[in-house]
Amino acid sequence: MELSTVGQVDSAFWKGKRVFLTGHTGFKGSWLSLWLQQMGATVQGYALTPPTTPSLFEEARVAEGMGHTVGDVRDLAALQAAMAAFQPEIVLHMAAQPLVRLSYSQPVETYATNVMGTVHLLEAVRQTPGVRAVVNVTTDKCYENKEWVWGYREDEPMGGYDPYSNSKGCSELVTSAYRRSFFQAGGPALASGRAGNVIGGGDWALDRLVPDILRAFEAGKPVIVRNPQATRPWQHVLEPLSGYLVLAQALWNQGQDVAEGWNFGPEEKDARPVGWICDHMVAAWGDGAAWKLDDAPNPHEANYLKLDVSKAKARLGWTPTWHLAIALEKIVTWHQAWLAKGDVRALCLKQIEQFTQDSSEK
Repeated sequence: MELSTVGQVDSAFWKGKRVFLTGHTGFKGSWLSLWLQQMGATVQGYALTPPTTPSLFEEARVAEGMGHTVGDVRDLAALQAAMAAFQPEIVLHMAAQPLVRLSYSQPVETYATNVMGTVHLLEAVRQTPGVRAVVNVTTDKCYENKEWVWGYREDEPMGGYDPYSNSKGCSELVTSAYRRSFFQAGGPALASGRAGNVIGGGDWALDRLVPDILRAFEAGKPVIVRNPQATRPWQHVLEPLSGYLVLAQALWNQGQDVAEGWNFGPEEKDARPVGWICDHMVAAWGDGAAWKLDDAPNPHEANYLKLDVSKAKARLGWTPTWHLAIALEKIVTWHQAWLAKGDVRALCLKQIEQFTQDSSEK
């Protein structure tokens, strides 16, 4: 990788690369699929059917530019067969049960997908010669949350209070064990990417703040907010995706030297409370939008969580591109264009192009 592209997504690098992507029908997976397609990668997706209706995968016609296999990461044989048939060079693992509150009602499914799904993915990689780089996408919630005010670093203990967060901590431990047991002696370079609270156009998941806000705005109702003081490392979806891509480039070029865990989060000032997000979304939307406090009892959620991204800045050259206020503007613009029946695929590709341009000008 030439010096000019260190820390940035290098379109030339991805052109023609064979990329196996799990979870491509989800919100983040759909955005990443479009980005890889735009750069000319040959992409094979493996995932369940889209998790929501509507879904970004269908609205943006994501399947048009890639291989699309409906499959479950809990099915080892099917996953191995799909990977063997495609023979990838790079594997990006995003398939997951991604919701904290759903993990309380579906703990077994959450662990099966997030822990054994990772085991199955890495087993499939072991059986597929030619794989050179693997990125397992986890979460900032993999850390044992101490509710402290500084950001978590990559060497902090894994933990997690709820089944979702804990399952992702387990996925990190699986990744570490497979790396040390199977992948250090001439095998593929394996790393994990830990991102914060990801927001962006095309997310229709339940019990996520921004989708809940947009649904309420559409209905002309105030947003019901559980914990306005809860602070999270909010970031536009293209931020961590750029981190995963930069990490994969580094794994390809530097191998085991960068095969470890990496945080991809916003600048410290963009770790904001929920109430701040709501106020800015209300202002961006206009038209009488409002929010109010939910005083009903709710399951436990962490109050304070930030990531330290010093390592990614220092060793990968990666830095955030869009500050939070810009990200929120992009989301409102995206959603209002979708409501106006705009071309969602073109809209996503335009925002990816804008992000790439802004990243190159930092």
